[in-house]
Amino acid sequence: MTAHPSPSNGSANSAARIELNARLPEVVKSLVQSVHDLPTLQHLNRVTPPSRDVIIDIVKRLRQLTFPGFFGISGLTTENVAFRLGDLVIEVTEQLFEQIRCCLRYRNALPDTEKTQKCPDCDAEANRLVGIFFDRLPAVREMLAADVYAAFQSDPAAQSPDETIFCYPGLFAIFVQRMAHEFYKLQVPLLPRIMTEYAHSLTGIDIHPGAKLGRSFFIDHGTGVVIGETTEIGSNVKIYQGVTLGAVAPQYGQQLRGSKRHPTIEDDVIIYSGATILGGETVIGHGALIGGNVFITQSVPPYNRVTAEPPKLKYRERRHGKMNQQDILTDFQI
Repeated sequence: MTAHPSPSNGSANSAARIELNARLPEVVKSLVQSVHDLPTLQHLNRVTPPSRDVIIDIVKRLRQLTFPGFFGISGLTTENVAFRLGDLVIEVTEQLFEQIRCCLRYRNALPDTEKTQKCPDCDAEANRLVGIFFDRLPAVREMLAADVYAAFQSDPAAQSPDETIFCYPGLFAIFVQRMAHEFYKLQVPLLPRIMTEYAHSLTGIDIHPGAKLGRSFFIDHGTGVVIGETTEIGSNVKIYQGVTLGAVAPQYGQQLRGSKRHPTIEDDVIIYSGATILGGETVIGHGALIGGNVFITQSVPPYNRVTAEPPKLKYRERRHGKMNQQDILTDFQI
């Protein structure tokens, strides 16, 4: 049997809704006042910002361009791939032009909110930047091919290079960062950071678009990896989950903008999980091995090994049955 609300309950609900509706104008008035009081949290009377959703779609289409046949339309062959890539280039060109134009107009309007949204120079510059990006795309794909090979060769759990392309979050984060880095070098605002933060949200791997990644870079597992803006990484570098390549004094914030704040990792370095390496003057030399959970703020010479001191284990013999609570607590050692 279905229960029905009593007439008295229905009347009470109607009265509560009428009371709530009566309060809504005051709620709106309060929110509007809050918008005016906190200008940092609003984007009014300014040019249209880029669309995060469209930029994410651009990333997905670039992934299809980079790895044709793996993502997107299936059944591609050597005979029809040119047609599919042609369609993708046209689609991405239109999307990139519109988003880069938005980014340029947004940047130009920041100092003066009364500027018009019309910006012929922004349109011409957007066309120029899209053209440069596509000119660089084959070289980026060649770098990514080396990353795929490094992932397969470095991980005995990988059954094939295809598995690394389909499944590995580290490779996806590197792919997005390499694309975003090209726009970063072209000084396109907002767009490259939106791209890498999208990858961050999916993988837990935070690589700033400004970081310089060398050839054959591999991130294994990846969760919790942080690579800062001015990090420089050489060739054949492998890092594991939880590694931070960061700045020594982030509390200074904007005062450090434009300076070398993050470490340099030279060729053939391995950095194991949980390691933290900080500072713009910190250099990890060629062929060094950085053990897990170490904290480094000074340079490491080439071919050196840095490891944390082994933990000390403390044992207590139980002579008369169970330990009491005080003994258990005092035996904890961190």
